[in-house]
Amino acid sequence: MAEDPAAADVDGDADRARAIWLQLTDLVLDHQRRRQVAEATGVSFARTRAIRRLARRPMSMRELADALGTDPPNVTGIVDDLESQGLVRRGPHPTDRRAKIVDLTAKGRRLAAKADDILAIPPPGVAALPPEDFDALEAILRRARGDH
Repeated sequence: MAEDPAAADVDGDADRARAIWLQLTDLVLDHQRRRQVAEATGVSFARTRAIRRLARRPMSMRELADALGTDPPNVTGIVDDLESQGLVRRGPHPTDRRAKIVDLTAKGRRLAAKADDILAIPPPGVAALPPEDFDALEAILRRARGDH
C-alpha cells in the first residue's frame, strides 16, 4: 500500500513544528533568566509570573489562575503570599460580589518592571542577529499569535 505524499507532508510539518518549538523553548529556558529574576527580586519565578501578568491589568482570581495555567486554590496561596509581602491587593469585583479583583501595589509594579528589565535582555546569539532577521522574527511571531 502506497503512502499518501500529502499525509507525509503534514506529518513532516508537524514534526518540524515540534522540533522548532523545542528549540525555541530551549533558547528561552536555557539562559538562567528565571534564576536571575528570583535573585534580583527576592520572589520565586512562579510568583513573579503572577506579578507580571497583573502588571498588564488587574484580574479576578479565576482569570489569574487561567493566565498562569494553574488551579484556583493554588492561586489563592500565591496571592496570599504576594499580599503579605505588600506586592498585590485584593478588592471587590465591580460586577460579581462573589469574586475578588487582584491588582498590583506600587511595590508590585516596581518588582514587575525589574523582572521585565532582566527578562528583556536577549541571549548573545539573538542580540547579534542582523536587523532583517528581527523583521522576519517579528512577522513570524505576529502570524504565530494570529495578529495578522
